[in-house]
Amino acid sequence: MGEPDITDWIGKVEEREDTLAPVIASQLAATMPECGLNPSDVRAGAPLPPLWHWSAFQPDAPMEELGGDGHPKLGGFLPPVPLERRMWAGGRLTFHAPLHVGETLRRRSEILNVTEKTGSTGRLVFVTVSHELKGDAGLAISEEQDIVYTEMPSEYRPPKKKPAPDATAFDTYVPMTTARLFRYSAATFNAHRIHYDRPYATDVEKYPGLLIHAPMQATLLMGAAVRHRGTTPRRFSFRGVHPMFDFHDMRLVGVDDGDAIDLCTVATDQGHQGLQARGEWGAS
Repeated sequence: MGEPDITDWIGKVEEREDTLAPVIASQLAATMPECGLNPSDVRAGAPLPPLWHWSAFQPDAPMEELGGDGHPKLGGFLPPVPLERRMWAGGRLTFHAPLHVGETLRRRSEILNVTEKTGSTGRLVFVTVSHELKGDAGLAISEEQDIVYTEMPSEYRPPKKKPAPDATAFDTYVPMTTARLFRYSAATFNAHRIHYDRPYATDVEKYPGLLIHAPMQATLLMGAAVRHRGTTPRRFSFRGVHPMFDFHDMRLVGVDDGDAIDLCTVATDQGHQGLQARGEWGAS
């Protein structure tokens, strides 16, 4: 039999209900102190900081259902893409109503699109997933996530480096350690081995080190933007432009143009951008 038609997964829907438990919120606060919260600040009923909902709806696949990379095997909700390397490439969110630690969350997810392309690194498959997240006040977050799957490379071929912006509204230093990577993986129940298993990351996926989670980078950028503005943006988007590794610390950089803030993480020792993001405060 040949490969299944992965486009058959377009339109597939999954619905789940969960909460963001106070213990998880306190773990996130302890892992990302740059967001400006102490673990005691995020007890039950406290406002849930933006993007922290990513630690809810954790995967519950048993050990025998994990793939070689540590992720749950594909073919359930996500299509069985026949490519071994995957990453969260970017996303777009609109915030409608606040959420609180410990409240009941209801999420409806749908596969919007499955697209195959050929790039300089070979075959790529992009899967776009939408999420509608509701809390006690109704619709809270509309979100789209882009997941990209690629062939396993024979060597590391980094993308072109994008320099950090010169004029900035803020520039925050974030020390990076393997302990921080482990803590974030634990708080999100993310067993993807590229974040904690150095032999796997370097020998199998051919990276030069452990990868810093894209969601953690986005959350740190969001936290810096909220601290700068004092409010959560109406819309937030992000995309990875260069992998970030555990052997360099990060800077959180923001350029404020009044209606929006353009954001990026920067590798302190090399000066290039890792994750780009944009927060928009306008009504439209």
